[in-house]
Amino acid sequence: MAILQRLLAHKLAWIGLGIILCVTIAAIFAPLIAPHDPFQVDLLKKLQSPGGAFPLGTDHLGRCILSRLIYGARISLSIAVAAMTLGVTLGLLAGMVAGYVGGKLDALIMRLCDVLLAFPQLILSLAIVGILGAGAFNIVIALSIAQWAWYARIMRSKVLWVKESNFVKAAIVSGTRSFPLMLKHVLPHAISEIIVLASLDLGVTILQISGLSFLGLGIQPPTPEWGAMINDGREFFRSEPGIMFYPGMMIFMTVLAFNLVGDALRDALDPRSSQRVKMEDLESKLQHQV
Repeated sequence: MAILQRLLAHKLAWIGLGIILCVTIAAIFAPLIAPHDPFQVDLLKKLQSPGGAFPLGTDHLGRCILSRLIYGARISLSIAVAAMTLGVTLGLLAGMVAGYVGGKLDALIMRLCDVLLAFPQLILSLAIVGILGAGAFNIVIALSIAQWAWYARIMRSKVLWVKESNFVKAAIVSGTRSFPLMLKHVLPHAISEIIVLASLDLGVTILQISGLSFLGLGIQPPTPEWGAMINDGREFFRSEPGIMFYPGMMIFMTVLAFNLVGDALRDALDPRSSQRVKMEDLESKLQHQV
């Protein structure tokens, strides 16, 4: 209850939750909300200005920009959630096994994490998608491979800390099996950090999906996706900047919303972090005054 109260006390979190809720509703009910078919091509109506039957105008093929933005939310959110779910699951399992078993298996998993973390996530995702090929399924695989190492390291550190606790040792002596023990005692201690990191990474994942599509390695035309829409509008940036501006704003607002919610969750789950930030700000102000 205290966590919920601290979360609701963040005004910026309300803004982020509102944006996420609107985007999610648009993604779920896209066929009911979209005014037109996002795939319908009508060259007689191409590059129309906003107004009338097309609130945000049309693109170079006469397709409704608003409809494509709404359906693009469905594509971006579904891929981001799928990639995050798979990446977090792999990371949690690998971290628990590495920390609890230890030995050579721990060293092997951690060295693999070191190799993956040595590359920027976007570069690694580009390389994997380049090998596997474009498509939604391959994007999910690439992003989850690029992300799981972070969660594995966090989970391993928690396992090593909890494993040395007296209550865990007592449970082992009493005959409790390893896997139920890790789920019951280790996962609750790590879940708060995992939730915060996952909420922040959802925004980063949406950016990576859009970046891959913009480069032609992600979702392929004519499927509506925000990054691909920006790529389609490059040639018409001077005459019709809205073709690039609207999907860019959707990416910006969605990523900002997840970041706001992630910061609020961090402060709600660990109030010491917000107090520490406030103390640092106060110290910097005092030093400036001196």
